[in-house]
Amino acid sequence: MNQRTRIKICGLTREADVDAAVEAGADAIGFVLYAKSSRHVSAARAAELARRLPPFVMPVALLVNASAAELAEAVAALPQCLLQFHGDETVSDCERPGRAYLRAARMDPGLDLVDFAQQFASAQAILLDAHVEGYGGGGKVFDWSLIPANVPRPVVLSGGLHAGNVIEGILQVRPWAVDVSSGVEAAKGVKDATLMRRFCEAVREADARIADSET
Repeated sequence: MNQRTRIKICGLTREADVDAAVEAGADAIGFVLYAKSSRHVSAARAAELARRLPPFVMPVALLVNASAAELAEAVAALPQCLLQFHGDETVSDCERPGRAYLRAARMDPGLDLVDFAQQFASAQAILLDAHVEGYGGGGKVFDWSLIPANVPRPVVLSGGLHAGNVIEGILQVRPWAVDVSSGVEAAKGVKDATLMRRFCEAVREADARIADSET
């Protein structure tokens, strides 16, 4: 049976963009709590933006090697959020808050993704992003053929996605969800409502194609 591909739009900083992302059909909204990111917002600002979300749209707090104090601040400000660990966090680091979490994997030919996913068996899903200098995918697409078919956790496909390539990505990878940031932006941290709508429409088209192929 075909599963609807979930959509996460990440790196939002403005009220209008949160509203437009929800209207476009996003299932989750990501807030970057990493100070070195051009899309950074404080935990308090993320909480302000998250209060705009309707029921069943999930706020996600993206963290990179956060201190215990930063993590506690994020959890307190966003009590309903899903945590997304994007740095060098260990399993114990991810599990310490006692919250549901995603673990990002930086995809390169040397990564054993099956072993990585087994290590982070407590994660809700493994988010696959391009391997670049620093943290985050840098808006780059990685080689999807690196993804083995037997990853033992749900997969979130990320890294350079936009309306023009997400259909191909979904058809090839069949991920649980897709994650987009730079591919729906007018500028860093400033989303484009039309691009977000086109991205969500493309995801639905991919799902329809899969459903048609299975009937």
